[in-house]
Amino acid sequence: MLKQRTLKSLTRAVGVGLHSGQRVEITLRPAQPDTGIVFRRVDLPEPVEIPISALAVTDTRLASTISAGGAKVFTVEHLMSACAGLGVDNLYVDITAEEVPILDGSAASFVFLLQTAGIELQNAPRRFIRLLKPVEVREGEGANTKWARLEPFHGYKLSFEIDFDHPAVDATGQRVVFDMSVDSYSKDIARARTFGFTKDVEMMRANGLALGGGLDNAIVMDDYKILNAEGLRYDDEFVKHKILDAMGDLYLIGKPFLASYSARRSGHAMNNLLLRELLNHPDAWDVVTFSDEKLAPKNFAQLARAW
Repeated sequence: MLKQRTLKSLTRAVGVGLHSGQRVEITLRPAQPDTGIVFRRVDLPEPVEIPISALAVTDTRLASTISAGGAKVFTVEHLMSACAGLGVDNLYVDITAEEVPILDGSAASFVFLLQTAGIELQNAPRRFIRLLKPVEVREGEGANTKWARLEPFHGYKLSFEIDFDHPAVDATGQRVVFDMSVDSYSKDIARARTFGFTKDVEMMRANGLALGGGLDNAIVMDDYKILNAEGLRYDDEFVKHKILDAMGDLYLIGKPFLASYSARRSGHAMNNLLLRELLNHPDAWDVVTFSDEKLAPKNFAQLARAW
C-alpha cells in the first residue's frame, strides 16, 4: 500500500514575513492520518484552525492567502510546495502571525525543516486526485494570453513557460518541465527564489507590502540587470520558481495529483481558478489509492531523497 506521510517529530523556524515584515515563528507538528495540512493561528486569543482547500483561498494578489473563522494566513505557497515535493500529507502548522516567514525566498529552508524532522509513513492509504479529462482556464488574447491546464497523466509532471520582456529574465531559460518520477524536487526546484523588480518593490512598499523583502530573500532586478551579488542559483531560476509556486498553489486542493500541469504566464490567481474549475467538473477526476505500490507511478513509493 502506498501510505500517507507525516513528520516524525516537530520542528520550528523563525523569520519575517515578505510583505508584512513581521517577526513570525512557525512550528510544524505531526498529524494523524486523513488530517490533511492545517494552519493554526496560535497568536489569537482563541487559536483558529485553517485547513487547506482550494475554496479556502481568499486572496491571490502577490501570494496565496487562506482564511477561515475570521483568521487568515498568507504567502503559504512555498511551504505548501515543499510539502508537495516531499509528499507530506498530514501536518499542523502553528503560526504566530498572519504570514508564513519568507526565509531565503525559496522552498529550500522548508525542505530542510521537513527532512530534519523526519518523514514517517502512516497506516492509511495515500489518496490521489486522478485527472480523467483535461481542464483549462485561459485569459487574454494573442501575446498576452495566460493559461493553465490539467490533463490525465500517470504520474505528476509540470511544465511552465514565462514571458517577462526583461533583459535579465530573457537571458535565462524560459520553459521548464519537471517530472516527479524522474527529477529531484530538492535539487531541481526547491532552491529557486522568488523575484521582483525595484520599480515594483518601491510601489509595493508605498502600499505597505514587501516590507520584509530584500536581497537576502529574493532576486531583485532593476530595469536591466540582477542586483544580487551572487547571481542565480539555476540558469533558469525564474521559471523554476514559477514551477515551485504552482506546486504549492495546486497542493492547496488537499491531495496530491496524478496529472500533467502545463501553463503559460500563470500565477497564483489562475492556479486557484484552475482548481475551482476542476471542482466544478466532478466528471473530470476521481480519487484513487494504490494497494500495490508497484502499480503507482515510478518512484512515488520512495521517500524524497535527501540533499
